Amino acid sequence: MSTYSAKPGEIDKKWVLIDAKDLVVGRVASIIAMRLRGKHLPTFTPHMDMGDNVIVINADKVQLTGRKLDQRRFYWHTGHPGGIKDRTQRQLLEGRFPERVLENAVRRMLPGGPLSRAQLKNLKVYAGEDHPHEAQQPVKLDVASFNKKNVRVN
Repeated sequence: MSTYSAKPGEIDKKWVLIDAKDLVVGRVASIIAMRLRGKHLPTFTPHMDMGDNVIVINADKVQLTGRKLDQRRFYWHTGHPGGIKDRTQRQLLEGRFPERVLENAVRRMLPGGPLSRAQLKNLKVYAGEDHPHEAQQPVKLDVASFNKKNVRVN
């Protein structure tokens, strides 16, 4: 019995729509990362881009558990002396691009490398309800029904 390896012609990519309203960031990000890689498929091949195209709406309404909104800080350096900067998760969610919170959570769950960067291009995240992908007829994925811990209502 030999190990199955998918060929590029055998890959069938689907479009999936996830409504992130009131979902916990880490839990929905792990499901999205799994879908992007294709690990939910029985024909998963680690070196092929066989995951789904994922559309996420309402990314500005995601929830965090505990006190992560104020305690989790993200740092970067400008390159100048004394140029360390930081932002809290709350500042990111209330800022100009709230969808980056979910994008970065998914990016950090994927392994680093060219394949992961290509798979990340299959992720489309929108802060509001609207998205321009109706022509692809995405299938709605109800992440809230997977586990009761996936949803958090304040």
